[in-house]
Amino acid sequence: MSIAACAEQQQPQPVNLIDDKLSQFNNIYDYGSAQVNAGELILSSTDNWFFTTKKTYKNFILTAEVLMPDVSEYSNSGIMFRGQIKTDNNRQQAMGYQAEVDPSERKWSGGLYDQARREWLHPVHATRSFPDADFEKNYLGAWTTEMANAYRHLQWNQYRIECRGSDIKIYLNGVLTTHVKDNKDTQGFIGLQHHGSELLKTTGTTNNIVRFRNLFITELE
Repeated sequence: MSIAACAEQQQPQPVNLIDDKLSQFNNIYDYGSAQVNAGELILSSTDNWFFTTKKTYKNFILTAEVLMPDVSEYSNSGIMFRGQIKTDNNRQQAMGYQAEVDPSERKWSGGLYDQARREWLHPVHATRSFPDADFEKNYLGAWTTEMANAYRHLQWNQYRIECRGSDIKIYLNGVLTTHVKDNKDTQGFIGLQHHGSELLKTTGTTNNIVRFRNLFITELE
């Protein structure tokens, strides 16, 4: 084997997290559903829910595309990474960093939310931001117009999440929307969010579904 071929084999390779049997995921909740159709992971839920990987990851590059629904009721999603399990009243829930998917007029897609913990880390929310000593630095400062307009509603949006030690970056459609230094978690699972559909809860039917595709993770040393 040539030196070039050996070097290529030694390079970390991306792993597809979506297969027809959803073999790399489990559901830690007692609600929410996931199915695969033509390579797309389709999520539906009555309440805020994360579909989580069995494996945990430390340093990595995660890429994914997400498509939000065309609905009048509230819709929201996100990609949790380095996630942890929180047990409350004997029920498990996902906790941790989340790359936001926010189709609302607020336009905070690509921001960093700390689910079930410190809430908004970037951008800063007037009443829902609780950074602690683990949050060392925000390299980007205030939320800009370019960041706000990176998300394209009713189109496939590409996310890229990079974690190297305490250095965390989120790109949305090629725009660097988050770059922080944070020491809270060094390893954890990946979780894909459906924020819940009230229509599904009350009627049993809904078109409020969130779709993911091209979900690849490359583990780094």
